[in-house]
Amino acid sequence: MSPGALARRPRLHPATMTGILDRLERAGWIARDRDLADRRGIVVRTLRGRAAELPRPYSGMNSKMDQLCAGYDEDQLELLADFLRHTTNAGQRAADELAAD
Repeated sequence: MSPGALARRPRLHPATMTGILDRLERAGWIARDRDLADRRGIVVRTLRGRAAELPRPYSGMNSKMDQLCAGYDEDQLELLADFLRHTTNAGQRAADELAAD
């Protein structure tokens, strides 16, 4: 994807996305390449060799969440998931309205 397309998805300012991409590139997670279709453009690609490392920083949080969820039955988990879906959608709609102003 292009940096601009990446910035539009989470509705970030392009300069913010540039800073994020700079840090990811320095850390060896991504590379920026010339777009073959448009030599002026840039595409961002992930470096596959690092993919196995991705879950490691989150393993502590994942195990804590597993422990937390184990205390709920399936119906309760479905209710929580439904609530989170609705709050996510409401937040997205509010952000869309702000962006439209």
